Amino acid sequence: MKTNLKKKIALAIIAGLLTGSVGYASSAVEERESLNQVALLQSLAQGYFGGTVTVKDMHALGDTGIGTFEGLNGEMIMLDGTVYQALGDGRVVVAGEKVAVPYATVTYFDNDLSVELKDVRDKEAFEEILNKEVRTCGENSFYMVKLHTEFSSILFRSEYGSQKPYPTLVEALKGKQTEFTAKNIKGTLVGLYCPNYMGGLNTPGWHFHFISDDRKQGGHILELSFKEGTVELDKTDKFTMILHNDPQFHEMNLAKDMSKDIKSAEHDTQAAMHK
Repeated sequence: MKTNLKKKIALAIIAGLLTGSVGYASSAVEERESLNQVALLQSLAQGYFGGTVTVKDMHALGDTGIGTFEGLNGEMIMLDGTVYQALGDGRVVVAGEKVAVPYATVTYFDNDLSVELKDVRDKEAFEEILNKEVRTCGENSFYMVKLHTEFSSILFRSEYGSQKPYPTLVEALKGKQTEFTAKNIKGTLVGLYCPNYMGGLNTPGWHFHFISDDRKQGGHILELSFKEGTVELDKTDKFTMILHNDPQFHEMNLAKDMSKDIKSAEHDTQAAMHK
């Protein structure tokens, strides 16, 4: 009975997105055990920066997550039900409800596992710790993570928006990526783990965004370090994809291998992109 109900809820959410009535369709019951993905990271990599799903629709899909906005205009951090937009000039604003979302992954966050961390020297070490927990709990599930701490150092990026005709993701970042370094800053990391079989729909491994406690700084994390903190993991075993109702989106060859571009977009600084 419970499984059938969850299926009905997921279908109602999808139907609501396609008809523009998401808020009504999902108002009765929240689907808490699904990772809800808007479009594909591969479509974003190819330059699909438009969209038919809006920020308002995101509230029916979860309270925690990451993504971007129409025109690749900044980085999305969804935290405690609020959708924040980290802009290319370094400012953070609450995203407008009518803004289109070309790509995002969100869920209703439930803390399934907490891990105490000490003296994390860099992002690689942080991922090694998380990977150990994932191997224990199940590598083929999805995990949303949150970490609130004081970061000894953090390097994050955002980007200014592009205009039509949109370039590819990497080309847009080469020209419009901005990077910021902060020391001894308190804030929250929101991250996503995708299993290795998700290479055609997203990217395997970890993807982290950041927002400061004062809600004035944020973006996509390129590097970090911190002395101590407790990371929370939400293990999710259901995946729901919402596709755009847009002819341009359906003309794309989404089987094209964009893994090289996605890796560059995930990890490279501006200097590395221009090598």
